[in-house]
Amino acid sequence: MLIGILAGLTTCALWGLTFVAPRAVDPFSAWDLTVARYGTFGLACAVLMLHRRFRPVGFSTIRLTIGLLLGGAGYVGYFVSAAFAVQLTGAAMPPLIIGTMPVFLALIANSRDRSVPWRSLALPLGLIATGVAIVNASVFAAAPSGSSMTISLGLAAAGAALAIWIIYGLINAAVMRADDAPDGLHWTGLQGIGAALGSLSLLPLTSFGTVAAVPAADTYRFAAWALMMGIAGSWLATWCWVAASRRLPLALSAQLIVGETIFGLVYGFIFETRWPMTSEWIGAALQITGVCAAIGAFSRPAAPVVTSERSVAGA
Repeated sequence: MLIGILAGLTTCALWGLTFVAPRAVDPFSAWDLTVARYGTFGLACAVLMLHRRFRPVGFSTIRLTIGLLLGGAGYVGYFVSAAFAVQLTGAAMPPLIIGTMPVFLALIANSRDRSVPWRSLALPLGLIATGVAIVNASVFAAAPSGSSMTISLGLAAAGAALAIWIIYGLINAAVMRADDAPDGLHWTGLQGIGAALGSLSLLPLTSFGTVAAVPAADTYRFAAWALMMGIAGSWLATWCWVAASRRLPLALSAQLIVGETIFGLVYGFIFETRWPMTSEWIGAALQITGVCAAIGAFSRPAAPVVTSERSVAGA
């Protein structure tokens, strides 16, 4: 179990880099980083596939298509949305909004299966909503005059990233729960190829043609971040998450996802070389507490009760 916990925390630490990388590569754009990151991810997967252990053989046409689309739309769409949210709003808002993903997935499952009474979720959801509202209010209050539209666009981008992440999670979970679920390494490689292919559509939006005018130090920094995000933030993070999922109960691995929010906030504040404002401390604490409480509610077996409604144990 210790190995599984360490693997899960490693994944969250690597995923958290998403919330600082777009600003760390300036003057290169989010489009540049997206293409470089997922091009690196796909290239790494293609090289590994030279060995038969990593080759996704025996996949049906439908499963191949799903894997490629998850990589192309899921990885690329999510990262572009998150990158613009970070660039437009700063360190605090995007990780907190996107960090509610486990709760939304659980709510969707609960609406379908009624695993937990809705009243059990009132307090956790209230904490989450209050925490996010406090941080959002502080971001708008601290924004310079006339930048409300920029903050609103960043909020919309964070919402788009959350929606993409939820859809990706639902489809990916359905595939991995199937009786003929693919091997984790094969599935990671297939999505990596899809992510690389998807990122190619963004080439017209990149500024690689002007790279000669960029100082060499900035180019080297960009290359280092692209390599780190492609190998560590994509391939290694996915592999670690597969390892964690195989060694830990679902209830525990789901709670570990909250670590992505924490790492993302820490990285963001380190990058901005500042301590969180009081409102950010309070909002983040409320949101993280609410997420943990909500996941905990889904993790507990439902106690038999005599009501007009039925509750089904298990999330």
